[in-house]
Amino acid sequence: MMVKYSKPMVTVDQGLAEGVYAASGCYTASAYIHQTPHTGRGDYRIQVNGKHNADHTREAQVLTISFNKNVTYVSGGAGVMGGDGTTTLTIKLSYHQNPTDNIGFGDLVVKADAGLEITGVSITD
Repeated sequence: MMVKYSKPMVTVDQGLAEGVYAASGCYTASAYIHQTPHTGRGDYRIQVNGKHNADHTREAQVLTISFNKNVTYVSGGAGVMGGDGTTTLTIKLSYHQNPTDNIGFGDLVVKADAGLEITGVSITD
């Protein structure tokens, strides 16, 4: 099943960053930037969360995350599948998902110009 991104619901996480949220199909996904570039480090670190709400299990997922600027994938998930250097990355995930399990990881790292924002996020299995 596919989670389709439509209009984002913008949330603020403890004043650190804006995020996006998408729900349909068997995953509810959200993401926000929790670390922006600082002196000596030029990357963005992103928290990704997913809630599996289904009657099946899976061993692999695909994260699709879109931005307002081109990004370079650095690390996170089980590796980039496509989109490196563009505004949309597809990233392989390899979590065992029971019907109502959660995914949560804060180590998606990308490089981009200043002012990076997340514009869409989805997780499919």
